[in-house]
Amino acid sequence: MKIVVVGKESPAVLAASDGAEVRFVDSLDDAADIFGEMEAVIGRVRPEVLAKAPRLRWVHSPSAGVDADLTPEMLASPVVLTSSAGNGGISLAEHSILLMLMLNRDVPRWMRAQADHRWDHFVHSELAGLTVGIYGLGNSGIDLAQKAKAFHMRVLGVRRRPELPTPYVDELVELDRLLAESDFVVVTTPRTPSTAGIIDRDAFARMKKSAYYICISRGGIADDDALLEALQTGQIAGAGLDAHGVEPLPAESPFWSLPNVIVTPHNGATSTGTRRRSQEIIAENLRRFIAGEPLNNVVDKSAGY
Repeated sequence: MKIVVVGKESPAVLAASDGAEVRFVDSLDDAADIFGEMEAVIGRVRPEVLAKAPRLRWVHSPSAGVDADLTPEMLASPVVLTSSAGNGGISLAEHSILLMLMLNRDVPRWMRAQADHRWDHFVHSELAGLTVGIYGLGNSGIDLAQKAKAFHMRVLGVRRRPELPTPYVDELVELDRLLAESDFVVVTTPRTPSTAGIIDRDAFARMKKSAYYICISRGGIADDDALLEALQTGQIAGAGLDAHGVEPLPAESPFWSLPNVIVTPHNGATSTGTRRRSQEIIAENLRRFIAGEPLNNVVDKSAGY
């Protein structure tokens, strides 16, 4: 059994690879000599490689979101695709809280005053008693709900499968109601055909003028032009953006200089904990694959995650 891992050698992966030949490569092209024999790839597989790998049975995406992996060729393929969903949930939830606090307390104002050596004492808000609406209740959404309850917040949520457990969420609602009642609208859902562009001008018009929009999953769920207009006209109070419609965010993008926006470079889950959990997810799935057991985090290709 030949397995290719795109990335540095990992003790956890090696420990789980008993009975298999595992090759660690910097690029999948470095394993071109065994494309015809490899049965699994941990890393992204381009369509032209997929066509050269008749024995390939399993691909594991290094990301929690798999929109970049779901090419037409992968969608049509019988190859099982799994993801690293859950690796960054804790870190992304923490980043959401960070952005909420920075916006809620106007931390940029304090930073400007510090740069000017100026004592700027003002009355600010607090999260307690406010409502956070979480669009997407996967790993990061549920973890955010738990953290928000620790801040004494009311939590509303939207999820595709409402029959699944939703701890720490006060109420599951439709998106329209979440937009209308939330002081913070936090997008944690994957970008799929059903979510791309769903936060449009009409959606921003339904939000409170005092509300903030936060995105920590994928850009493009909000229409960038509509978001920019809502921020510039005061339709919403501000935004915390870790995921962007175009990445890297171009230097000329107006989002950089808006006074009511905090921009981070899709960096919310880039933590040591995320890396450790990624290796644990990969190692456990590798063990399962070799043992012929069902894999974790199998992607529903039709749903997009």
